[in-house]
Amino acid sequence: MSQAINRYRADLRDFRFLFFEQFDLPALLGKEPFAEWGTEECDMVLDEVYRFVCDVTGPLNSSGDAQGCRIEDGRVITPDGFKEAWDKTWESGWRTIAAPSRWGGQEAPSMLGSFVEEMFCGANTAFTMYTGLTQSAAELILEFGTEEQKKLYVPKMMSGEWSGTMCLTEPHAGSDVGSASSGATRNDDGTYNVEGTKIFISAGDNDLAENVIHLVLARIEGAEAGTKGLSLFIVPRIRINEDGSLGELNDVAVPSIEHKMGINASATCVVNFGDDSKCLGEVVGGIEHQGIRQMFHMMNAARIGVGIQGLSVAAASYLSALEYARERKQGASAKQFKDANAPRVPILQHPNIRQDLLDMKARVEGVRALVMKLSNHADRLNATRGKDDESEAYHKGQIDLLTPLVKAYGTDTAFEVSSRAIQVHGGHGYLRDHPVEQYCRDAKIFQIYEGTNFIQSMDLVSRKLGQAGGANTQAFLTDIQNFIMDNKDTPELQESIKHLQGAHEAVAASVMQFISWFKGGKIEHIPLAAENFLRIMSELAVGWLLLEQASIALKKLPETSESHPDHAFYTGKKFAAQFFANDTLATLPARVHRLSAIDTLPVEIPDEAFASI
Repeated sequence: MSQAINRYRADLRDFRFLFFEQFDLPALLGKEPFAEWGTEECDMVLDEVYRFVCDVTGPLNSSGDAQGCRIEDGRVITPDGFKEAWDKTWESGWRTIAAPSRWGGQEAPSMLGSFVEEMFCGANTAFTMYTGLTQSAAELILEFGTEEQKKLYVPKMMSGEWSGTMCLTEPHAGSDVGSASSGATRNDDGTYNVEGTKIFISAGDNDLAENVIHLVLARIEGAEAGTKGLSLFIVPRIRINEDGSLGELNDVAVPSIEHKMGINASATCVVNFGDDSKCLGEVVGGIEHQGIRQMFHMMNAARIGVGIQGLSVAAASYLSALEYARERKQGASAKQFKDANAPRVPILQHPNIRQDLLDMKARVEGVRALVMKLSNHADRLNATRGKDDESEAYHKGQIDLLTPLVKAYGTDTAFEVSSRAIQVHGGHGYLRDHPVEQYCRDAKIFQIYEGTNFIQSMDLVSRKLGQAGGANTQAFLTDIQNFIMDNKDTPELQESIKHLQGAHEAVAASVMQFISWFKGGKIEHIPLAAENFLRIMSELAVGWLLLEQASIALKKLPETSESHPDHAFYTGKKFAAQFFANDTLATLPARVHRLSAIDTLPVEIPDEAFASI
């Protein structure tokens, strides 16, 4: 078993930059709905949460991965140390920092909540699955449950006494949730008998909490086919007595857990409901046939959460690679490579390694800025809700538009950066002596669950681009154009801004291309181009936010002493933005051109022509 050693690292200076310099969080503090929060409180959270995860959950990451989970007497047994970490996590209050105070939260800004999520996920992704799903399930009940359901379930879930899950997938129904066959029968007392099998249920059981509260999609007897006939049920593992105490088992069984590529310390379960026809549940909110609407509310938040998972692992991979490159001596410098007697230098001095690391830095910091941009929209939405209809619509629209970008591009970045981090380590990166091989294994699932990244791309092009009559997309493009006009004359950014302008024009043209395909009936073109378009649009957003960072940094550099750490920090912002502009934004027009000239060979090739097997 791996030794319990914390390997997690985080750059808190970057968060302070995002909070206090790029997105002006202080402008929202000290007034509703964040009246209890000030700059000092937010700043303190950065240090304390980082210290907590390094001390409590980070040391369990590699050891939990090596040990994994097992089933004993029908219960999932989590790795050593997880129960203690679970209790400490809920006692700390960090997981519920952005939740309403009425339910045990601290009503912090979403930006702070996103920071906490990145810290916990980066330190130990698998452990965070248990806490994250519990919190998400509680928030769904808080949003849609009856007052009785809120009072019964939410306090105990927000305190960690009970855990939670979301149960959608079935053996024959993955992304096609409308094909779910799990059923429910009404009882005279208002409860339902729930029957069916769910698979791929993350944190589907555990020995951490006294009870597990499952949210289960099922079709009530006689309901119509497809998604419209689905209802969402609250199904506890152990029945709850009228006085709130735990009663008898509720005919919920976990026959097996999956053996996976990564996140091994998170139990991915098969869950059977009603094998003996004795599984009782209640409809969320007391309203039937609203299951898909209720579940997608949870899934939208979960998709942002998975994007943050991707960011967290990408960031941890980058910093691990950087640390290794500073320490590992191999070969002579590029200028002395022919000299056999030249001193060996850290691999950080090799141009190819520097190129890899700068690319990682730009992408990690760009995705983090994208996450915080979305979170800032959420905070400003909360601050304007009920006061300014136009502002409210703008912020809500941007959240909707950016969600598939955060999920898909954030998780693609995680797998690509973690893979590149292994390459920087060389052969050592392939060994468990370093954390990057686990980061890479853990990262792959992020591209798959909560809707594959292809599904995110189809959501973007078929729903989000045209939402509100295209107003959300236009507002996004206008925000970027306004930045371009305000900064095009900045001497050190002129070339980079030109690349951003070209990328902006290309993406705008690509949006029109999709519209023409839809109107022209060329529907088969849409799925062929959707994933590439999502990436292109994500890179436009990231390039814009990185250049915004660079413009701030360039204003700060003249007033910052070269001996001060901030001088190097701001310099890094400038270089990262310029590199991303040169390396990525500059290529977008050509990639959009190729996108418009879609290759239909994948849909034309006969099935039998793929292989003779």
